[in-house]
Amino acid sequence: MRNKLIVGNWKMHGSRPANAELLSGILAARPFAADVAVCVPFPYLFEAAATLAASEIRWGAQDCSAHDQGAYTGEVSAQMLAECGCRYALVGHSERRAYHHESDALVAEKAKLLLARGVTPIVCVGETLAERDAGQTEDVVKRQLSVVIHALAHCASEIVVAYEPVWAIGTGRTATPEQAQQVHAVLRAQLQAATGHGERMKILYGGSVKADNAATLFAMPDIDGGLIGGASLKAADFVAICRAAA
Repeated sequence: MRNKLIVGNWKMHGSRPANAELLSGILAARPFAADVAVCVPFPYLFEAAATLAASEIRWGAQDCSAHDQGAYTGEVSAQMLAECGCRYALVGHSERRAYHHESDALVAEKAKLLLARGVTPIVCVGETLAERDAGQTEDVVKRQLSVVIHALAHCASEIVVAYEPVWAIGTGRTATPEQAQQVHAVLRAQLQAATGHGERMKILYGGSVKADNAATLFAMPDIDGGLIGGASLKAADFVAICRAAA
């Protein structure tokens, strides 16, 4: 049985006082039945590590460089994330694909470098509203994931996948549990066919998950938890979602 995983994505939010209050609230609510992690902005990684190190809650980054080292001003490498104790790092988030024009191949290279450094990539896939309306959802997510699977080869079973329909991120719109489950089932079948281990791999749902819809989403057979955006910034909301995964 796959244990649920809840990952908070703070995006470009936070301050030292606000972070301390948020993490304190999460820690005070333990224990959780689900695995829990927070992906924080780069400058706060060591503080998150110091705060969470004695707990079972893990921390991670929101991106990494596609280069191992070199003259890449402003970039942060997978090795640096490993030295910060990161358990996870997001790659291919829809905001990175849209605003920074990241290709499927670039996302795959980042995932490869992370795995080589012992950091688990959370590979994000998802379709735009136009693609969904055109009936292209399955083709889009399968294409995005297939490039990563091909690049990682026998290591592909070590990733976490997050399905995040672009039209449901930060919009207040959420895929119905049945819509999300349909795509998760497609992704699991693809992972199973490619790796032989799809049944044990985690596939998260991301897209306006809140305390009042989390339980129904997580009850779906192929939804193994959530990648939580805005609701991860308030301890009470994030804790409620973590508890909904029990």
